[in-house]
Amino acid sequence: MRGEIMSDPFFEKTRKKKKAVHDIGEDLSAISIDELNERILLLKNEILRLEEEKSKKSAVKSAANTLFKTR
Repeated sequence: MRGEIMSDPFFEKTRKKKKAVHDIGEDLSAISIDELNERILLLKNEILRLEEEKSKKSAVKSAANTLFKTR
């Protein structure tokens, strides 16, 4: 056993997965196809989230404009 590295099964189960991050404009040459697909999905989901928030804010703004419209 001397000199051998033992893996800790509890550490492996509790180790957190690396958070997916994408920096706009970064070099993509070293990124695998699988990681590119993950990033594309991440960004598409973020775009949907942003569009939903924009729609909510537009509805509130429109209602406020209607309510406070001067004649």
